[in-house]
Amino acid sequence: MIDAWKEVAVENAAMYIGVGGLLIGLVFGAILVRTNFCTMGSLSDIANFGDWRRFRSWLTAIAVAMIGVFWIERTGFADMTASLYLSPRLMWGGHIAGGLVFGIGMVLAGGCVSKNLARAGGGDIRSLIVLWLIGGTAYMTIGGLFAESRVAFIDATSTDLSALGAQDQALDTILASATGLSASMAQLITVVVLAGGMLVYAFSDKGFRSSPTHVIAGIGIGLLVVAGWVLTAFTFDEFADNPTLASLSYVRPAGDSIDYFMRYTADKIPGFAVTTTVGALFGAFFMSLALGKFHLATFSNPQDTILNLVGAGMMGVGGVTALGCTVGQAVTGFSTLALGSLITFLAIIVGGLIGLKAMERFI
Repeated sequence: MIDAWKEVAVENAAMYIGVGGLLIGLVFGAILVRTNFCTMGSLSDIANFGDWRRFRSWLTAIAVAMIGVFWIERTGFADMTASLYLSPRLMWGGHIAGGLVFGIGMVLAGGCVSKNLARAGGGDIRSLIVLWLIGGTAYMTIGGLFAESRVAFIDATSTDLSALGAQDQALDTILASATGLSASMAQLITVVVLAGGMLVYAFSDKGFRSSPTHVIAGIGIGLLVVAGWVLTAFTFDEFADNPTLASLSYVRPAGDSIDYFMRYTADKIPGFAVTTTVGALFGAFFMSLALGKFHLATFSNPQDTILNLVGAGMMGVGGVTALGCTVGQAVTGFSTLALGSLITFLAIIVGGLIGLKAMERFI
């Protein structure tokens, strides 16, 4: 039954990806607005108020996504090594530098890409401009003005883990290679330690446990990442319309969305990156209307304009260099147990804290 359904899905991948991606994006945007989930805001809460609840929500999302990917692999539904995150080539320099630049940039722009999607959906014209610049600089970093410098830097700061005996950069693969454990046992141990540890840490706090908003945000976003993996795995075929195994990410997809609308007549069927990005924007819009929060806003002064534009540019460059953002790497990528995603996650946190300190002095 499932095999027959999958065959139909592969043959109609564009429709499944279009509708499914749009629905996932709509729910994602709605959750952002309803719960005020914000990764940059979580660091700001810690630095300014000692409030760790939004950070615990972020960790909950990672843990839920990690458990979901574990289930996907154990049931044989998908092989996650087909994703971009598990290449044996560990681009540690890009993960560190890109994560730091992205982290600082998200502070200057008042939030990461997903937060700006939520604000734009709520009527913030400033965030629309920020998203446009993120998408533009992302494409400039992929294959434009900054591409050659990025490639040279990545080539100089990468390590081929296959030469060290690891087939990919998954933490469980590295553990199995180092200890001689079976791949299955190494994966189970890694997921129990990481996902279990994050959940225990998050729910050990009474303030977090007693806040349905933070709990729902973490669980909901984690499940949406799993839904993205399931959707693209279900329609995945290297020779069909969906040759990519992926889930939620928003730096390059911001550029993909701009490119799609500029070249609509060339390819009228949008891919997963575009549908989830547009879906998030409209999900935020509908939820903002429902809550009476929709209102037009823009830059408050020249200083605000400069900070947002510089931050947007940094997020575009940093996000591509690090292969993702606070969602694309810290949740989606980390759910695959990729070492590079862990490095990026930590670098974004450090960059965010540096950015917050710098903003305190600047302002």
